[in-house]
Amino acid sequence: MSDPSSSLPATAEAYDAVAVRYAELVRGWLDGLPLDRAVLAAFAEAVRAGGAGPVAELGCGPGQVTAHLRDLGLDVLVGVDLSPVMIDLARRAHPDLRFEVGSMDALELADGTLGGIVSWYSVIHAPPRDLPSYLAEFRRVLAPGGHLLLAFFESEGGPVTAFDHKVVTAYRWPVDGLAGLAREAGFAEVGRMLREPIEGERYRRGHLLMRGR
Repeated sequence: MSDPSSSLPATAEAYDAVAVRYAELVRGWLDGLPLDRAVLAAFAEAVRAGGAGPVAELGCGPGQVTAHLRDLGLDVLVGVDLSPVMIDLARRAHPDLRFEVGSMDALELADGTLGGIVSWYSVIHAPPRDLPSYLAEFRRVLAPGGHLLLAFFESEGGPVTAFDHKVVTAYRWPVDGLAGLAREAGFAEVGRMLREPIEGERYRRGHLLMRGR
């Protein structure tokens, strides 16, 4: 298996370079996405019902989804991102929350710490050969019965496909393929939601809610 860390410096540098503009673009962005908010609300309800522990957003960017999870009543432990500039922006915007620079494939968390993980369009930059390592790390830090929510660009029935994301190369995944990888990593599927692109978006959006076995 390849070393997932090999692609990380370029991803961090690319997001550092656009962090301020990116934060401006996504500010208030969930307000116009009722289906996305519904998926996050379903995740929050599942975590509360499971009672397995706090949650983390992995690949948190400027922290808007992390703050939304807090607003949904969840105990948010931390938001983690590769980009130091993104983390600085998140800390400024949400001083009541904890944000740390880190990699999703090597989390500084003990086994079974979390009751829930949100990865909101953050695994999209992982080369397909590396994604199993990320999912294995997610499973490691989740408590038994903890929940994982993945948001990603869906390949509309096709294979895994690289595309020219505005920041750095990303990948579109078939929902069945990504769900299969998650099952191999120790997750059971709870549900999925696909939505068509709205104005200004290019691709169908996929969302998978999984539970650790």
